[in-house]
Amino acid sequence: MRWLCDENVPRRLVEAFRQRDRDVVWIRQDFPGMADVDVLALAVRESRVCLTFDKDFGQLAANRPVPHDSGVVLLRLPSPASADLAQSIVIILESRSDWLGHFSVVEPGRIRMRSLL
Repeated sequence: MRWLCDENVPRRLVEAFRQRDRDVVWIRQDFPGMADVDVLALAVRESRVCLTFDKDFGQLAANRPVPHDSGVVLLRLPSPASADLAQSIVIILESRSDWLGHFSVVEPGRIRMRSLL
């Protein structure tokens, strides 16, 4: 899975992905200040799953074509205050392989998914 972490994704979470040798682009580092619509367009262009804490991405994904080889995951979890919590979030995300083609919401104890097709 190829990930695109929005600017609001904490460094600890990005580092947890990178420690596991995952393909991650981080907007804060690679494209600081990029508008949300452009973040989603980048995820689509590069066939990545956009990971964000920003609820606005639900509306963006609903109003723009998002092909089956990209997706959006909205985290409604506490921001990882420790490396252990960041690793736990990565483990949750890696426990599934069906993020592509979906708008997904990850909350404590549950995951909701809606097809973007």
